[in-house]
Amino acid sequence: MNDGHSTKPRVSKGTLRRLLGRLKRNFDQRLRLVETLHDAEAKHVIDSDTLAMMEGALLVSENQVRDIMLPRSEVTFINETATPEEFLPEVIESGHSRFPVFDDKRERVIGILLAKDLLPLLASDNEAFDLHDKLRPAVFVPESKRLNILLREFKASRNHLAIVADEYGEVAGIISIEDVIEQIVGDIDDEHDEADDEMIRRHRGDRYTVKAITPIDDFNEFFSVELEAGEFETIGGLVIGELGHVPARGEELELGDFHLKVLRADRRRIRLLRVIPSASPEQNAQT
Repeated sequence: MNDGHSTKPRVSKGTLRRLLGRLKRNFDQRLRLVETLHDAEAKHVIDSDTLAMMEGALLVSENQVRDIMLPRSEVTFINETATPEEFLPEVIESGHSRFPVFDDKRERVIGILLAKDLLPLLASDNEAFDLHDKLRPAVFVPESKRLNILLREFKASRNHLAIVADEYGEVAGIISIEDVIEQIVGDIDDEHDEADDEMIRRHRGDRYTVKAITPIDDFNEFFSVELEAGEFETIGGLVIGELGHVPARGEELELGDFHLKVLRADRRRIRLLRVIPSASPEQNAQT
């Protein structure tokens, strides 16, 4: 008989114990597997790089899209109303191959523009260029999707980029197939990455990208500061020392007179930092 009160299904204590027991067995089995891998590395059955990739493969099955996505504030978007003269400089500077295109209100991604589809601009009149004709369909994934599932979907659909949506359906960032693969094999450099001999690069305003392997002495000389190196030799090492761990992409900290954000990193090391002097007005304008 319904007395007007809503009822919620209850989980019996026996069922709860079985679920907890299953979780514990899975955790114990994974822990034993990791211990076996480390033992194999210690006995020179596998090398350290192989161990790192195996551990990375295990992490891919545990981590979610939100753990490694590029946040919206770091994404190079193109507005659907922009002309080639307006968006080409940013496309060239970024060196990316795919660009999400926003609607006029910057609320909705209407498609993906591939850099290679801009090649006809070299041989035609820009006035005849219609951005909407060049757009590819955008793929959307939730922040909570597991990376191993996403990798399988990327392979099946042959997509290389997905738009990440938060629980409210808003654009939270983007994630690429390269981002997922890097969790397994480590960071992948390509022809668009910073040149090896360019450790510090200035961008618009008072904003810089700095390779984590930049010697602290070179950093100090470039910015005319005197950061204390201590036991560390590179700016990346100094950041790890300040945080007490290897940071994930997106982590931020204050270091001396600078605001730093990790732009690229894998589970073993930092690769690239964004650096903004604390006195810069862009510090307070970050999103």
